Amino acid sequence: MSASTYLILGGGMVAGYTAKELMERGLKPGELTILSAEHELPYERPPLSKGFLAGKDSEDSIRINPLQAYHDKGIELKLGCEAVSVDAPKKSVRLRNGEDVQFEKLVIATGATPITLNIPGKELHGIHYLRSMDDSKRIRSRAEKARRAVVVGGGFIAMESAAVLASKGIETTVILRDERVWQRFFTTPMSQFFEEYYTARGVQFIKSSYLTEARGDGDVSSVVLSGGRVVACSLVVAGIGVKPAIGILQGSGIETGDGVIVNEYLETNVPGIWAAGDAANYYDVLFHKRRRVEHWDNAVSQGQHCARAFAGQRAPYEHVPYFFSDVFDLSYEFWGETQGADRVIERGDLKTSSFSVWWLKDKRLIGAFVMNRTDEERENAHEWIRIGTAGNLE
Repeated sequence: MSASTYLILGGGMVAGYTAKELMERGLKPGELTILSAEHELPYERPPLSKGFLAGKDSEDSIRINPLQAYHDKGIELKLGCEAVSVDAPKKSVRLRNGEDVQFEKLVIATGATPITLNIPGKELHGIHYLRSMDDSKRIRSRAEKARRAVVVGGGFIAMESAAVLASKGIETTVILRDERVWQRFFTTPMSQFFEEYYTARGVQFIKSSYLTEARGDGDVSSVVLSGGRVVACSLVVAGIGVKPAIGILQGSGIETGDGVIVNEYLETNVPGIWAAGDAANYYDVLFHKRRRVEHWDNAVSQGQHCARAFAGQRAPYEHVPYFFSDVFDLSYEFWGETQGADRVIERGDLKTSSFSVWWLKDKRLIGAFVMNRTDEERENAHEWIRIGTAGNLE
């Protein structure tokens, strides 16, 4: 049995940024242990569907902290180990090898796992999901010989992956159930802009459709769609969502639902245990609702918040949801949310790659999209949403 003052369950971005913050706050040797099922040091996830997938970023360049930093601070990294259960009353985590790791304070940062295709042929080689560095490596390797690829889904992972594959000269087809890309977030003109941009770069869209079968002899060679159409391909990337990885918490005494249920301080129902990142279902004090966020900035900010909580700082987690994306030669940013908006303000020209869109609900600004606009818009969007004012948008 081993013991640690601070324990992070999960080796993703929350672990990397919690550790980074603790290092900067004078962490003492032997105080922190990180348990990770992966064999890699904590690394940035966004490049997996962008620069790393494209072969532009290296493994070293996307690591949050270098190995030497963990060694210098006496942080114990248990990589390639699988946790199988948590005993909250006893403050202990059991590993697959039978070892028990005890803690005084714990952050649950188990992340999320991809939702997989449930169709005949789902086991064929060449069907991939993108969640880890190894996933990105496998897709990148497969893409080296692929002439045709199918990307399933109309969300951010799918659209970023499609952009990378098309940029490699691969004939890429995007299959989505919705009538347009990013239907849940973007306005119709925004979706139209991106669809036209992708189409001009060789990407084909098949909308209001889904996969019913994958065909091939060992390796995927085609997929069958709901309308019966057959699309030839030697690579499939499915980005159809994720679910929180909370199975090991059954019977732990920790409340779960759609993720680990935490309050506005990211605290679970058990004192001394927090949750952060994709697995955390927290109370948002700005929007006055529960939410679970699956984006880079949330994992960074919640990891830093947990480090401060370890140090005794008890403050609500106040955060405007944020994400960014790079597709082809475009970069854009998004803050807040669009759900329930009753008014939309557009600035710039949606027929060009320079525009912004602002969502309001009951006269309160709740969401903002900015692409190639003024510094004023990009730098103030976060604060305008935080205080709820529309600024000088009219």
